[in-house]
Amino acid sequence: MHTLSLRELSDKLHRREISSVELTQYFLGRIEKLDPELNSFITVTPDVALEMAKMADAAIAEGSAGSLTGIPIAHKDLFTTDGIRTSCASRMLDNFIAPYDAHVVEKLKQAGMPILGKTNMDEFAMGSSSETSYYGPVRNPWDRDAVPGGSSGGSAAAVAAGLTPAATGSDTGGSIRQPASFCGITGIKPTYGLVSRYGMIAYASSFDQGGPMARSAEDAAWLLNAMAGFDKRDSTSLERELPDYTVHLNDSLEGLRIGLPKEYFSEGLDDEVAQVIEAAITELEKLGATVVEVSLPNKDLAVPAYYVLAPAEASSNLARYDGVRYGHRCEDPKDLKDMYTRSRAEGFGDEVKRRIMIGAYALSAGYYDAYYLKAQQLRRMVRDDFVRAFEQCDVIAGPVAPTVAWNLGEKSDDPVSMYLADLYTIPVNLAGLPGMSVPAGFAKGRPVGLHLVGPYFSEAKLLNIGHQFQQHTDWHTRTPELG
Repeated sequence: MHTLSLRELSDKLHRREISSVELTQYFLGRIEKLDPELNSFITVTPDVALEMAKMADAAIAEGSAGSLTGIPIAHKDLFTTDGIRTSCASRMLDNFIAPYDAHVVEKLKQAGMPILGKTNMDEFAMGSSSETSYYGPVRNPWDRDAVPGGSSGGSAAAVAAGLTPAATGSDTGGSIRQPASFCGITGIKPTYGLVSRYGMIAYASSFDQGGPMARSAEDAAWLLNAMAGFDKRDSTSLERELPDYTVHLNDSLEGLRIGLPKEYFSEGLDDEVAQVIEAAITELEKLGATVVEVSLPNKDLAVPAYYVLAPAEASSNLARYDGVRYGHRCEDPKDLKDMYTRSRAEGFGDEVKRRIMIGAYALSAGYYDAYYLKAQQLRRMVRDDFVRAFEQCDVIAGPVAPTVAWNLGEKSDDPVSMYLADLYTIPVNLAGLPGMSVPAGFAKGRPVGLHLVGPYFSEAKLLNIGHQFQQHTDWHTRTPELG
């Protein structure tokens, strides 16, 4: 059952071959059996899930159900969920019960998807390995000694392990695409503003974007149909007519122009990863695509620019956690300053503190022009590189990350090395473009994703390419061996 697509599960539910309650119980059983080894969930919600499943069965029985009704889902633990703990994998919010649903959660509830629980992640979405969680690291289902990527590592691991048919993720610098690559699943980061950020606990507001994580491009298209849409509660939400993302999945790739940036295939890219990506490009050429060389000359400026801008926004966003209104408060504070200081010192982990300090420094009076303003200028240069490249091609393809998943603890003491793992994904966030990771093979026994990037609002085209690739390969159907 856990290897079936969303379409296949939907057909079974609507033909009444299985009930939503039975399907939900099946996945809850897998979580109970397998997740203690993976640690992909922070909170499991069997009572909520089964009650929602009963409602889904009633909707199916009366003929008012949609295509996703009755199919369970898991949410990354930075999407607020009414009445359910939303911790952001932090001690700071360990006891926080959200009083409302995020827009994404609201939309998927309306679609009739029972909530299995909340998935583990890097604390406040800050990390590339899902090791900074207050609740312990997530393990990669393909190799329990490896990281699953981050920060949406719990969602990626849960989907890869068949603990949930699909999950939500968020992508600030690659946090949907990189764990999707490391865990061998499909993940898409939509155009900035396509999916509302309302109720998504903020890390860096001008970068954060929610998106779907699933086994296939078709599954991701189904989910994006439900998740996308204008929300007046989010000032960055885009008000525009949206397509049905499933309509063009079977379009031919004949004449598609794929841009290969020469800067992607340079020093630093693992040879085996490069071979997998080259083989994937060859497969797309067989389907009618042509390859053109393009250039993204400012690619190497993206990481330093991001690690000024994102921490700057984080230092502002995380200032709200002061021990006063909600979240962790220290014991017996002597005065207000002591409460602020100790609550934040106790409530935040090392990586979060590091980024807050970097951001506060970059925004300080003496350094604002030298760092923050300069980084904003670099951001524009990175965006302009993509605009010029898309004059020569329809999409850009390449690796998601320079290596496969590394071992747990391997980069914990070298934050710069971990930051560089987002070398290929961060430029997409700086520009606000859509990007997607599609399972493309294995290197060193661990999954590798093909990275597809398109112009603004080209999600349907990316999903079409991903789906056509998956019609002619079986990488997305591979499943890890679990006990």
